[in-house]
Amino acid sequence: MRALLISTAAALALFAAAPAALAQSPKQGGAAVVTFNNDLTTLDPQVGYDWQNWSVIKSIFDGLMDYKPGTTELEPDLAESYTVSDDGLTYTFKLRDGVKFHNGRAMTPADVKYSLERAVNPATQSPGGGYFSAIDGYDALAGGKATELSGIRIIDDKTISFTLTRPDATFLHLMAINFAYIVPKEEVEKAGADWGKKPVGTGAFKFSEWVPGQRIVLERNKDYYRQGVPYLDKLTFEFGQDPTVAILRLKNGEVDIVGDGIPPAQFTEIMADPANKDLIAEGDQLHTGYVTMNVTQPPFDNLKIRQAVNMAINKDRIVRLINNRGVPASQALPPAMPGYNKDNKGYAYDPDGAKKLLAEAGQPEGFTTELYAMNVDPNPRIAQAIQQDLAAIGIKAEIRSLAQAEVIAAGGTGKAPMIWSGGMAWIADFPDPANFYYGILGCAGAVEGGWNWSKYCNKELDGRAENADAMVKADQAETRINEWKSVFDDVLKDAPWAPVFNEKRFTYHSARLGGAPSLFTDPIHIPVNYDYIFAKDAQ
Repeated sequence: MRALLISTAAALALFAAAPAALAQSPKQGGAAVVTFNNDLTTLDPQVGYDWQNWSVIKSIFDGLMDYKPGTTELEPDLAESYTVSDDGLTYTFKLRDGVKFHNGRAMTPADVKYSLERAVNPATQSPGGGYFSAIDGYDALAGGKATELSGIRIIDDKTISFTLTRPDATFLHLMAINFAYIVPKEEVEKAGADWGKKPVGTGAFKFSEWVPGQRIVLERNKDYYRQGVPYLDKLTFEFGQDPTVAILRLKNGEVDIVGDGIPPAQFTEIMADPANKDLIAEGDQLHTGYVTMNVTQPPFDNLKIRQAVNMAINKDRIVRLINNRGVPASQALPPAMPGYNKDNKGYAYDPDGAKKLLAEAGQPEGFTTELYAMNVDPNPRIAQAIQQDLAAIGIKAEIRSLAQAEVIAAGGTGKAPMIWSGGMAWIADFPDPANFYYGILGCAGAVEGGWNWSKYCNKELDGRAENADAMVKADQAETRINEWKSVFDDVLKDAPWAPVFNEKRFTYHSARLGGAPSLFTDPIHIPVNYDYIFAKDAQ
């Protein structure tokens, strides 16, 4: 059968062009120091599941696929090329020559098979194992009835194939997320329970040291298959650093990147300082902050009530409250995500219109409810602003300001009538609209412990979403995205959320570091694509 082929020559040309296109006079050598307030939990790519872990994991490990630096455009990584069968059920990858693990051993197709099976194996307790549910044999392995994924087949010493039980247009994206990163079995088994503290990958940087609560040190992988990358010789992540202190240290030349971002209280001052003009990179995130409404409980089982909440919230005021570090959201998808409908303006701020909807819904005097929010600034202040807006139309919302874990638990059980998602809001695992649907708006997430806190389940939309993801051919790409756009337009009509804002990222870095601004606000390698930044003072 005819298959879609990504040529070896084209892939190599993309890799060769990337550093020149994205770096300004890059130099080899030098070091950088990145600060974080909190220590990491793990460097195990099959287990780590927050942006702070990812920022380090993505420098140590690679997958079959990745994204062009600073973009959301897919390209082959450890795979040299790939083919997709006409029925969309078989993906065959040819592995790149010259790829070695940090222990010096060459990577093989067996390592790819082991890594994917490790993610699905329930013993690993990977939060991302479910992403690979389309691979044949998933149910047997995930259910403990098998030790392998029958859909993964090693063809020869450079080729591996994946057979799916259903077409899945997101599959190449799934090969680029950290859960699919390639690990060496012998090192995993040798380290045992300490594997997450002693990682060995194929990435641009090698793990050197982890002093708990203090620092993680990475060193340049001199055997990295991408010639000349990375530019830095050393990368140090320091922990226990309050962002306010980190900024002072950056100004004193002791720190190169404030990993937690600019504190809200200092944001206006730092942004207004002319000395920082070239030291702050601004970029879009694949993020939406929203208010969920539990559609299974009165009064939020009434569409007009949910629409009224949407119309009551003054999004512009909330964006000003966060120092304009975002833009008002019109829909569930963020503007940087494929499928975002720029023509759909969402629900306009209209308190009078909201009051009319409440009256039509049989609640002319309003009602009393609870709004859950994470208790870390600025979320309590945002919740208070939402509370004031709702009070203006007669809805009295008592704020339940709790630790993150407690809010997540209340959402998962369905206990919370309303939740402000800030501090827990969805940042896409990969840049495809499917990642903004199934877990947080689809029926699959509307379960006990799920992340669909509105408990919204529209089976007709689920079916349309699945049909969209069955469109795997290149000539179907535009049709697929248009179908997803339609799905999200209809989600907005049902109003299980009140989208509030799409956050932007601002990365403050020292004058010593160079590289395109997009590398410092990389939408995938959050917060920074360390592989391609460089030290200007390198000798």
